[in-house]
Amino acid sequence: MKRNFSLLLLPLLLAAALTGCGGKVDTVTVRLNEVTHSVFYAPQYAAMELGYFADEGLDIELTNGGGADKVMAAVLSGQSDIGLAGGESCIYVYNQGKEDYPRIFAQLTKRDGSFLVGRADGAFAWDDLRGRTIIGGRPGGMPEMTLEYVLRKNGLEPGTDVTVDTSVQFNMMAGAFTGGSGDYVALFEPSATQVVLEGQGYILCSLGAESGDVPYTTYFASQSYLTEHADTVQKFTNAIARGQQWVAGHSDTEVAEVIAPQFPDTDAAVVAEVVGRLRSIDAWSAQPAMEPSAWERLETIMTGAGQLAEEDRVPFEVLVTNAFAEAAP
Repeated sequence: MKRNFSLLLLPLLLAAALTGCGGKVDTVTVRLNEVTHSVFYAPQYAAMELGYFADEGLDIELTNGGGADKVMAAVLSGQSDIGLAGGESCIYVYNQGKEDYPRIFAQLTKRDGSFLVGRADGAFAWDDLRGRTIIGGRPGGMPEMTLEYVLRKNGLEPGTDVTVDTSVQFNMMAGAFTGGSGDYVALFEPSATQVVLEGQGYILCSLGAESGDVPYTTYFASQSYLTEHADTVQKFTNAIARGQQWVAGHSDTEVAEVIAPQFPDTDAAVVAEVVGRLRSIDAWSAQPAMEPSAWERLETIMTGAGQLAEEDRVPFEVLVTNAFAEAAP
């Protein structure tokens, strides 16, 4: 009788032993809040669709913040664990004196993903913008500040030579333009391509190609989260690094096919076209570590836009850690 009981118990003991030895891995949910939903973040979606997060034992709960300020608010309030937005948002919070200010631990994109869209086709010259109005996004946000940086670089002073309309919410900019507002608009993809396909405008140039390398879209979390969930952050970074490597090594069509479920209302051929356009401007970081020189350019852009005083610049090492990125495979 004792022997029979032992035989019945054996499978349970084996199951427990296997669980203890790694036979089963508990899944950790990570609440990720992205600034918008765009093909611009293709490496992140590739990591999701190819199961790279799942391989790390992570389940990504993705939400669209609809603006860097809203993403940061979600992270600060504890509604989201990790934010994906421009690095400028971390500078703003640090200079507000927040005790548990967020730090950046990975970089996803290294160029502005916006494209200048106009109402007329043909050869484009920056002087065409003189006396015109551009729908530019939220004041103090990376799209709007980078636009101002590029305008000044090309001899146009915002507010004097050209009007930058900052009254339109980021997610409403394409609709405002096609509805008749503004002469030009700075749009992310796939919105820019969709406007073109609808016959409502023409892509004239890449703002990212004009601005140069900058930590345009980054992952950040509160210091307490980075400390208390370091293992989760490392696993998250590992998955992002794999996604970046995969996108770099595959064709536009292959990338489009993989991330297509993220854009069910957009034709796969359009997604592939957008991927190609972003690849042509070298939009994505090859790996998640950030270069100090890119951080310096970010703060220069912010200073030029009047959003950051020289004395309020924050040193790279205060708000950025490359420890997780450097440990990623």
